[in-house]
Amino acid sequence: MYSTITENISKAIRNIPDFPVKGIQFKDITTVIRQPVLFAQITDLIAAQYANKGITKVVAIESRGFITGGTLAYKLGAGFVPVRKPGKLPSSTYGVTYDLEYGQDSLEIHRDALDKDDIVLLHDDLLATGGTALAALGLIKRFPVQQVFAAFIIELEMLNGRQRLAQHCDVFSLVRF
Repeated sequence: MYSTITENISKAIRNIPDFPVKGIQFKDITTVIRQPVLFAQITDLIAAQYANKGITKVVAIESRGFITGGTLAYKLGAGFVPVRKPGKLPSSTYGVTYDLEYGQDSLEIHRDALDKDDIVLLHDDLLATGGTALAALGLIKRFPVQQVFAAFIIELEMLNGRQRLAQHCDVFSLVRF
């Protein structure tokens, strides 16, 4: 049953060649999340992986991580913490700049977002090289949290992001290409 569901999710993901730059094969989740059954299955399957881990906060990365991140927080009875592009959060923040496959980017988190009692699920839609997730993990590590897990809808295995992240936290992905 699980493999049939993940296969259906995988088949519903649209490929967009040369986006956002030439040479990148973009995995578009909008074709999956517009289907109510598949959207629910994505959330249910990821939440089931963490149901007994004591997650207190879901830290989701802008912007596609927000789509399922809020739902995961709700299902896990956890709070939701956004990691956003610079200048989008209204209070005092920690920030980081990092390298992407096609340039540089920056992320921020509120300085009061997490505390010593938190068990964190870091969430985004896609794990590629791991650069964005590692940057977000670096922001999380500025807080004295108890534990961090990372979950993704999609993993691009050939780019080895899992190996980079696995040194720091447990990694789960729903579908792999």
